[in-house]
Amino acid sequence: MASPDKLQQAFSLFDKANEKDPHTETAPSGKTYPKELLYALRMTEKLNDFAPKASEALQLTARCQHICRWEIPRESYEMNRTGYLKWRQDLKKFHAKKAGSILEEVGYDQETIDKVAFLLEKKQLKKNEDTQTLEDVICLVFLEHYFEPFASEHEKAKVIDILQKTWRKMSEEGHKAALKLPLSKSSLKLVSKAIAG
Repeated sequence: MASPDKLQQAFSLFDKANEKDPHTETAPSGKTYPKELLYALRMTEKLNDFAPKASEALQLTARCQHICRWEIPRESYEMNRTGYLKWRQDLKKFHAKKAGSILEEVGYDQETIDKVAFLLEKKQLKKNEDTQTLEDVICLVFLEHYFEPFASEHEKAKVIDILQKTWRKMSEEGHKAALKLPLSKSSLKLVSKAIAG
């Protein structure tokens, strides 16, 4: 049973933690936010749009998916694939621990805390419905808000490769939603090329 008060309390504490992000990003509205706070708000907005009946555990996970990510910078690991994978694994555990202590503080039971940790660690992708929905939302947020800056900074071959990997992680519903995103002509062209490739 969803508990709106507890959910909002958890959101508020997640947001308070993310407000400490020293990195900022300016939204299209012109307002500047701490980077991970803006990402969290975008995740919730996209989840509400893509899966309005999402479980409470999934709503919590979407909001804390990158909680305090700046505390473990990518640069603190070797700048190769092994270092990248280790960084990603450590981040998942870090996010789960950070989120878990907040959820405990709010009064969530162990079952909910375990579910959020399970989702944050992206377990059973393609098999677990909530894990898949979370991955779809992550990919949609990336495509809508972060893809264009990424594409402008990298070679076309790398961009196509990232798009293909992103596409493979998504469900059919995710694919349909992605093709309806307000992307620029150049981005749509790259997406179409990646899908066809």
